[in-house]
Amino acid sequence: MTLSVKHILGTQGLSREDIETILDTADSFKEISTRPIKKVPTLRGRTVINLFFEPSTRTRTSFEIAGKRLSADVINISGSTSSAVKGENLIDSARNLEAMNPDILVVRHESSGAPALLTQFVNCPIINAGDGAHEHPTQALLDLMTIREKKGSLAGLKVAIVGDIMHSRVCRSNIHAMQTLGMQVTVVGPPTMIPVEISRMGVKVSYNLEESIRDVDVIMMLRVQLERQNQFHLATLREYSNLFCLTSERLKKARQDVLIVHPGPVNRGIEIALDVMEGPRSVILNQVTNGVAVRMALMYLLLGGSDEDLN
Repeated sequence: MTLSVKHILGTQGLSREDIETILDTADSFKEISTRPIKKVPTLRGRTVINLFFEPSTRTRTSFEIAGKRLSADVINISGSTSSAVKGENLIDSARNLEAMNPDILVVRHESSGAPALLTQFVNCPIINAGDGAHEHPTQALLDLMTIREKKGSLAGLKVAIVGDIMHSRVCRSNIHAMQTLGMQVTVVGPPTMIPVEISRMGVKVSYNLEESIRDVDVIMMLRVQLERQNQFHLATLREYSNLFCLTSERLKKARQDVLIVHPGPVNRGIEIALDVMEGPRSVILNQVTNGVAVRMALMYLLLGGSDEDLN
């Protein structure tokens, strides 16, 4: 199994075959995490560097666990402990890391396009772990894996993505991937949080939560990203919650078999009520579990691991 790309910079550059290969491979890796000894020798002797210039709990930990379960040597570097605090720029940092011959570089950065820029200066594969408000491809892939597990297939499914669409790299990656797979997407939120050009991506736009969730298969709730907002896009969090928080009362208007996903972290009571978040239709923790399998699959596929090493 191989991919048509050397780097995972976004889902926009992935074909249907690429996405299906990643999801199928992740399915096979998920079982490893249930073993008493959660490790296979697939990437023994390989080095993975996690270079994170933004805070992260789930994503960085997931990449670290994924690498270690494949027996790779994993190095974690955060912006606060790197030479960036001394004034070293991103390109120089990448060149110095490249001189140490890593096998994969995982990059999270506040600037859109940073991982793509680094492909010009390093020879190893780069995985985008989130760049600004641009893309977060591994999150979208684990979302799709979770949905496919529960629904059986993806083509034709209807999805409502609700919340801070403007600042969500997860939303953009999901839109690209979902449309590639033949899914129908509606974005929902206050007008000030939905980019005016979003319809060019082939999605429907709605400003009414209750109407938008009536006949969908999946509801994806997004966090209000206050740290990314340079302008005032909502009056108050209370007003936002009154209109767009997914409550059990609003959920009554949705289908009985609807799935609820959320990329995390969750602002409880703002975008989703606690009882809904922990309810039977929520698969939020399943997403976290699948994140490890997806990232294992990407490392394996990018480095050409052998099926013989999976046992």
